[in-house]
Amino acid sequence: MDDLDHRILSALRARGADPRAASAARALSLAGEHGALWLAAGLAGAAVDGARRGSWLRGTALVAGAHVASMSLKRVVRRARPAHVEPLVHTLGSNSFPSSHAASATAAAMALGALGTPYGTYAIRPLAAAMCLSRLVAGVHYPSDVAAGAALGALTARLGARWMRDGGRREGRRP
Repeated sequence: MDDLDHRILSALRARGADPRAASAARALSLAGEHGALWLAAGLAGAAVDGARRGSWLRGTALVAGAHVASMSLKRVVRRARPAHVEPLVHTLGSNSFPSSHAASATAAAMALGALGTPYGTYAIRPLAAAMCLSRLVAGVHYPSDVAAGAALGALTARLGARWMRDGGRREGRRP
């Protein structure tokens, strides 16, 4: 698995030689730091969609939860970042597994994207996929780091789906 991780990362990191790809990877890296892009998207959705404000805020909380979970897991696993490629960006930490950018991006794609708005379908989901890919182009994560982060984000969003949708109210129970 390590050999495959190294080879895939090397191939994708080589795409960063294109100035457009490098610029996009840097921009996504900065925007995704601590889940900032996704938290801002969720708060913006809550501000403009009053009818679903609570769902937007709960979805934003799930994104934050995925980020916190990934940061906690990094402290346990302590996998070093790739050393065989030159990174395009500076990272705030030295631990690589799982990718927190991928965790928060995938949680946003599933939680905020599930609200059924064109904003979620045509903006959040593709941007989340680009965020995950950018971590490889930037050379700061192995593919397995990104896959694990995405799985963690998906799990967080899935576990919180009912709560996000209806605030945890059961059918027949008054709020």
